[in-house]
Amino acid sequence: MPPRRKPVPTLRKPTYFPDENVAERWDACHLLGHTEFDEFRFVGCDFGGADLRRLRFTDCRFEHCNLTTAQLAGTAFQNVAFDDCKLMGLQFGACRDMLFGVHFDQCQLRYASFAGRSMAGTRFVGCQLEDADFADADLSNAAFEDCALGGAVFQNTKLLGADFRTATGFIIDPETNPLTGAHFTLAGLLGVVARYNLVVE
Repeated sequence: MPPRRKPVPTLRKPTYFPDENVAERWDACHLLGHTEFDEFRFVGCDFGGADLRRLRFTDCRFEHCNLTTAQLAGTAFQNVAFDDCKLMGLQFGACRDMLFGVHFDQCQLRYASFAGRSMAGTRFVGCQLEDADFADADLSNAAFEDCALGGAVFQNTKLLGADFRTATGFIIDPETNPLTGAHFTLAGLLGVVARYNLVVE
């Protein structure tokens, strides 16, 4: 018998934020002079195109925020939740590796890149992930609940135990992506066998 894999611990979404750490309608100017944000809640902020390089966010939550095309080289996201945020084109693969942990609910993540990112157990809920790049990422035990994955790139991606049962639009090559224990519906399997030109009736 193959050895049993250890379950991947699931991060708990941050829920505690001191009153003085609630930032509403900030823009990039409010970030100047800061290097670390611990237990911050950002609401309705516009950081589109902002320079977030080398900033550290720990146990933070972004709600209804725009971070589209923000610069993330060396940025630390350590247990950070994004709710109903615009995150198009973000290069999460450029983030700092140490303690990287994120949650996504109802987010726009088109063209985002998670290439090479280790993010086992990550949950994507109700997200638009068209043309996102997951090449060489570790998504073991990740969940894609009600997510749109048309055009998303899975290449040498670890998908052991990943849940695609309510995801749509994905095409995954089982010969280049480890899929042991992954969850699919019968209809969803069409996205796994698509390369074989099979006719399923």
